[in-house]
Amino acid sequence: MFSWILALLFALSAWGLTSAWLWLVRRRQTEARHGLAALAGMRWREFSQIVRRAMTDQRGLHDLAGEDSGDRGTSSDFLMERDGQRWLLSCKHGRAYRIGAAAIDELGTALRLTGATGGILITEGLVERDGLAAAGKASIEILDGRVLWHVLAPWVPGETRETVNGVARREAVRQTGIAALGALTLGLLAGLGYQTVHDGAAPTPATPVATAPATAKAPVPEKTTQQSAKPKPAATVPATAATPPTPTAGNDGMAAEDLLEDPDPATLLRYQQTVSRELARRPGVISGLWITRSTLAIERSADDAAVWPLICREVERYPALRTVRIQLNPRPGVDEPVRWRQCRTI
Repeated sequence: MFSWILALLFALSAWGLTSAWLWLVRRRQTEARHGLAALAGMRWREFSQIVRRAMTDQRGLHDLAGEDSGDRGTSSDFLMERDGQRWLLSCKHGRAYRIGAAAIDELGTALRLTGATGGILITEGLVERDGLAAAGKASIEILDGRVLWHVLAPWVPGETRETVNGVARREAVRQTGIAALGALTLGLLAGLGYQTVHDGAAPTPATPVATAPATAKAPVPEKTTQQSAKPKPAATVPATAATPPTPTAGNDGMAAEDLLEDPDPATLLRYQQTVSRELARRPGVISGLWITRSTLAIERSADDAAVWPLICREVERYPALRTVRIQLNPRPGVDEPVRWRQCRTI
């Protein structure tokens, strides 16, 4: 009994430590990964507005008088000021950037030409080691993919932020369940191992064999029993009425004919959340995030031929979502561009 108590305590300790790591560390990493994907899928104007608001509220930086805040493309520098001092912000919008020392040196030259006190480099990509060293010498702060989501998250639209947090939370719940099964297995193995070692070490006392006197058995008279075999009546099977066919229902529990083509915002959000949840369960699809009302960003590990039919199958269940724009982000570790497609056109 003592061995199984120890095994239970061991399993609970292992599960508790693993769960704490999954929720405190791994969930934040998952949230940051999907958050960066959502930021990268935004248009430059929307992304630059989020950056400006964050820098104003966090650092006290304000747009320089006469500075144009319009659309500048996918890579842009703009000046801001604080207490009369200029600061140069350089935005590299996209996850594919790998920035080295050469790009940092160019930004340092731009600081001197514009008379800026310091600079901030903002990108969803990564700054390499030599770039980090060069930035430290040139008074340039780096906000790259390692920290950018947690810096900008409070200023991201609430719908996008809730979707990212929901994906990270569901993944943490799934991994916690797997950790529970693993901890239970380890506990069982530990308990069995302890009991085997304990039983093998304990000596087995020799027990004397006692001979009991033979006892005579009284003869049992034979009795013949006759049972009349009576045929059993055949069981009658009551006829069952044919059940009428039930209407096909969507993943959210509503009948297909009840899905609206022009739903209210709350109903449309429920449709979108259902599609994101179902896509996360499909093989080859990592996640599906709604970055706008009509744009669904897909993170995937398989090629288009494998995941595209699965995506369209979920989207086309809802009349209000059949013509949305599907943004196919590059697969992890694969050098390919972002693509936009539609399952159906108007």
